[in-house]
Amino acid sequence: MKQHSNNRATPAGGLHVAVIMDGNGRWAASRGLPRVAGHKEGAEAVRRVVRAAPSHGVRTLTLYAFSAANWKRPKTEVAALFRLFHTYLRREAEELRENGVRLRVIGRRDRLPAALRRAIEKAEAATAGGARLDLRVAIDYSARQAIVAAAQRMMEMRGGADGEHEFARLLGDVTHWDRPTPDVDLLIRTSGERRLSDFLLWEAAYAELYFSERMWPDFGEEDLDEALSAFADRDRRFGGLSAAAS
Repeated sequence: MKQHSNNRATPAGGLHVAVIMDGNGRWAASRGLPRVAGHKEGAEAVRRVVRAAPSHGVRTLTLYAFSAANWKRPKTEVAALFRLFHTYLRREAEELRENGVRLRVIGRRDRLPAALRRAIEKAEAATAGGARLDLRVAIDYSARQAIVAAAQRMMEMRGGADGEHEFARLLGDVTHWDRPTPDVDLLIRTSGERRLSDFLLWEAAYAELYFSERMWPDFGEEDLDEALSAFADRDRRFGGLSAAAS
């Protein structure tokens, strides 16, 4: 397993990698299986990537599991997804804790089933001491809605607001993230699609984008390594000049 430590690409504190996990339904359809089978295999891919991420220099991993727009899907599929989320939280919390992974679910919670909310809170409490990897799973998440909610809170504040830093803190508050919001270094989208789909629009302002043809259920450690290798070759200038040009 490679450690990606290119100084021009990797922050000292470790990388923040975000993943739009796309292609579960198409993976299942190509095999004549129901869509829920693709989601179940997608959960296995989550397990593989979470296990591999810390050894590849990843400190924060944010996975897009269910967007606010996904409520438009058939009720049966939404219900199946929520059952899958509940099962994952219940079964994986102990392994996450043992491996030093701190789990947080970001996004809205008021529209989630009560049983799922309780499972989220229990898993978050069980893994609160994790210091090896921050695993953030986005459920009922919309970057636009989060930005609007944070802006509304900022307007309600009276004096002393520290501009961008305060806004980032409020953005964490509205999405149930209780630490300074880390900027995304690398954003991966699977299945060949090339859209951001309302994901981490604020945090990904200077993210490097990587698009994989691999369907998410087939994504594994080698694919993560390939994405990180491509990232390590990028020259991140953040609006300035490259070292060679300067």
